[in-house]
Amino acid sequence: MTSPESQSPAPQPPEPESKDRVYRSVPAIAGGALLLAIAGWLGIDAIVSGEGRTPWMALAVLILIVPLVAAFTLRPAVYAGDDRLRIRNPFRVIVVPWGQVASLKSAYSNEVITESGAKYQLWAVPVSLRARKKAARREMRATAQARREMGRDEGRGSALGMRAGLGGLGSGHGQGLGGGPVADGPVRAETDRIMDELRGLHEARHQAETAQGEVTVRWAYEVMGPAVAGALLVLILVVVG
Repeated sequence: MTSPESQSPAPQPPEPESKDRVYRSVPAIAGGALLLAIAGWLGIDAIVSGEGRTPWMALAVLILIVPLVAAFTLRPAVYAGDDRLRIRNPFRVIVVPWGQVASLKSAYSNEVITESGAKYQLWAVPVSLRARKKAARREMRATAQARREMGRDEGRGSALGMRAGLGGLGSGHGQGLGGGPVADGPVRAETDRIMDELRGLHEARHQAETAQGEVTVRWAYEVMGPAVAGALLVLILVVVG
């Protein structure tokens, strides 16, 4: 009979892996779903009720445009993990370890720049100049409101101080001077906040051993193949007449 000391310890359950943060464009998904619904409705109607060459042309156009619409609206996504950044663009999938990321740039588009100088656009995190202007206006209004609140607090504190001095009270009623509301931080557009999160993750993980490696790029043949086939079919039908 074995002693308790000689028994092997019970296996420990594996630690759960952290899930990637997924960033996608909700307006693009909504617009893509609407376009696909319209294209499907018109295309199926032409296939069912069309005559002559119309059904074949409708089918060819559907084969051409459905992959393209899905590629530019539903497909783009950015997956940010502890070790790498995976970018799923319309026609490519780029995997960039954090150790290979030189910077994350935001101008008229959001891009990741690698140590080798290559640039990859983040299709799933588009820049919205309108959203930036809206955020700037909100920031200006919040700053003006904070200044007004601070002015009112200073006025109340001065009045209390004068009354305390006249009454011979030296009890520190002016402790609230300058005690305006504390701002939660600058108002930022949604995509700019996403880029801030990616920069923070990059700064925290770019020197980790598991975040090193090579940049890989894979072409999305599952999108390009059907689109090319549809384009060839449309061309053949146009040429044949």
